[in-house]
Amino acid sequence: MKPAIILIDPQLGENIGMVARAMKNCELCDLRLVRPRIHWLNEHTIKAAAGAGEDVQKATVFNTTKEAIADLDWVFATTARPRDMEKRVVTPNQAALHIKKNPDQKVGILFGKERAGLDNDDIALANRIIEIPLNPEYSSLNLAQAVLICTYEWYQREKSTRVYKTNHGITNTPAPKEDLINLFEHLERELDKTDFFLPQDKKPRMVRNLRSMFQHIPLSTQDVRTLRGVVSALTFRGPLPTYRK
Repeated sequence: MKPAIILIDPQLGENIGMVARAMKNCELCDLRLVRPRIHWLNEHTIKAAAGAGEDVQKATVFNTTKEAIADLDWVFATTARPRDMEKRVVTPNQAALHIKKNPDQKVGILFGKERAGLDNDDIALANRIIEIPLNPEYSSLNLAQAVLICTYEWYQREKSTRVYKTNHGITNTPAPKEDLINLFEHLERELDKTDFFLPQDKKPRMVRNLRSMFQHIPLSTQDVRTLRGVVSALTFRGPLPTYRK
């Protein structure tokens, strides 16, 4: 289940907007605000939210932290300062792992005001503390940065099996073995024409080594098409053939 992001006493509308933007980067939309400043939702908030303006307008506002977390089963509280209370401390990655392992739990992550962070009373309501491991001499983060780090870790856990795409929108999935074999045979045919596999008694081993070399990295379907185009460009004149899956 997707975690809720809960901001306690946020001071600036711009920060709320940037938090909404960070959340949308990670496909989250449950933004809860506890005692935000009057008129927090303004043009500066929407501008800071960039493409997440609609999400920030749907944020739920509460008077107390207790009300904001009432429907949750498990709560993490983020803080960079040591606290005088017995509470287990985890990293954002460990928190993300907990959420991944407990998909039926409704989880929330608390973030305090920009300057002072969370009050001890708020932290006391949490099950665990999240500390982001940074330079101990300077661990200051702005609100949106802290939210992005925590939500990014969840996103990576949640989407660990997703298919990533290249900058051009081409799905970067491994090429089928049939495509790879066609590439190998294409390349080997052309190398044969140049007497590359000499002496002939060593050809089987050379072919195996060549094929093994291409297996060191997972070639995508587009990679295979590109490589076949390269082979064609080096061996043919005139219009190049088009290779399709």
